[in-house]
Amino acid sequence: MIEVKRRKNESTGSFLYRFNKRVQQSGVLKEVRKRKSSSRPVNRRKRKLSAVYKSAKARQVKKMRKLGYSAK
Repeated sequence: MIEVKRRKNESTGSFLYRFNKRVQQSGVLKEVRKRKSSSRPVNRRKRKLSAVYKSAKARQVKKMRKLGYSAK
């Protein structure tokens, strides 16, 4: 837990600066971002279907390029 107390006659801007610096140094935000992006592992069937879809899409793009279509 980060605790920052406001000093006597300290401006709001300098207090916020000091607080943000303490939060960054503690690594709390880094940990939160890491936890936010982590998810359950994808099962084998979904991975396989995704790979099949990607390869089919790649083949289709290759064919379209050969026929002269742009990749937009």
